[in-house]
Amino acid sequence: MTQNLPELFTERMKRLLEQEYEAFIASYDQPVTHGLRVNPLKVAREQFLSLSPFALEPVAWCANGFRYKEQDRPGKHPFHAAGLYYLQEPSAMSAAEALDAKPGERILDLCAAPGGKSTQLAAALNGEGLLVANEIHPVRVKALAENLERCGVKNAVVTNETPERLQERFPQFFDKILVDAPCSGEGMFRKLPEAVEDWSPNKVTECHLMQQDILDAASAMLKPGGTLVYSTCTFAPLENEQTLVDFLARHPEFTIVPLPQPEWFAPGQPNWATPACEQLRDTARLWPHRLQGEGHYLAKLQKSADADSEPISAAGKRKEKRTAKAAAPAGRKEALAAWRTFVKEAIPQLADEFADESAFVLFGEQLYYSPIPGMDWDKLKVARVGLHLGTVKKNRLEPAHALALSITPAEAARVADYSADDPDLLRYLKGEALARDGANGWTLVAVDGFSIGWGKQSEGQLKNHYPKGLRWV
Repeated sequence: MTQNLPELFTERMKRLLEQEYEAFIASYDQPVTHGLRVNPLKVAREQFLSLSPFALEPVAWCANGFRYKEQDRPGKHPFHAAGLYYLQEPSAMSAAEALDAKPGERILDLCAAPGGKSTQLAAALNGEGLLVANEIHPVRVKALAENLERCGVKNAVVTNETPERLQERFPQFFDKILVDAPCSGEGMFRKLPEAVEDWSPNKVTECHLMQQDILDAASAMLKPGGTLVYSTCTFAPLENEQTLVDFLARHPEFTIVPLPQPEWFAPGQPNWATPACEQLRDTARLWPHRLQGEGHYLAKLQKSADADSEPISAAGKRKEKRTAKAAAPAGRKEALAAWRTFVKEAIPQLADEFADESAFVLFGEQLYYSPIPGMDWDKLKVARVGLHLGTVKKNRLEPAHALALSITPAEAARVADYSADDPDLLRYLKGEALARDGANGWTLVAVDGFSIGWGKQSEGQLKNHYPKGLRWV
């Protein structure tokens, strides 16, 4: 594909890489590397390896990451629908690894769609703490929410806001923030031919300016002592080293934290920014001619513990107080009664897990369980506020697909478990009803012991409740 690369791009790369240029340009004629990341919220790494029908090769910089052969097509396997893994380009796995999220922390993924890094961060949180996954583009928010849902994430709030709007609401709120910034996409040229068509020097400049604004907003939302990881999938120094130097000039409260420099990563280049900055050697470049993956850039920064920035405001606390005191919305009492009836009938073992009544949030007919009870989300565009429990209809609850994917068969009162190669499982994924004997009621459908959706057993038939938009064609 080298003949299709923009001439201005190749001229710049030849000037920057010098002796390495020939190896770099030759990488564009190599096959694209395909990767998947095992989801530990659903299955342990070793257990998945014992079940996997695919030939897998470990990704060195991500313990749960693997490369697979294109012909295996794991996206067409029922294990993918069950959320056992996420398809993710290997180099892209490095950013969330660098952030090093810990259970109980408040994490913001500021530019989150389609959700690869968010699902990776959620796995690291292991159900404890809060993940806010934000995406500014309304169309992409849907895919983000669906991917978090498929991976069984319970403690994520999905927002559709500008960084500036979030900054107003969350000053010094997050322990760690990931900014996987919009960029010119040069690192994806081999994987996405449309990225080549969309590239121009003007786009590189526009992205650099946008990245500055995003980082400024992120800095205000980070607690003193907190960690920020900046990443792109471009080679352009203007969007990488220069963006970092400009940010540090405006924000002296931040310093670059050294990233590990294993044999497959290369250091950032101090002389590719003005003024030159030696700290940039502690950032990392992932080059396609040095590893099995696409192009990526990483920088890890820490905010000073005594940074002088505005803390969470008293107004924010007052809003939380008002929310707690506000009258319950019409129908909330009925919704909770419907939920309790459903729990008793379908998932009795989980009654204690959803015991905090202040965590239930009702949007119209949709009932959610919030990971941060009492938080005021008013006037923000919120696509998901925690775990979607179901739809309340005439004093009964129809369980959400997200709920099915967040529980295990051991936690359900009734289970229909099929092997991955069972023709009935394929029929279920296509939306068909199945002939099946069993006790009537909501039934968790599973594949080889992993939940995949709901059915409703009725008089010898399992009625299909797999979402129409996800059904296999």
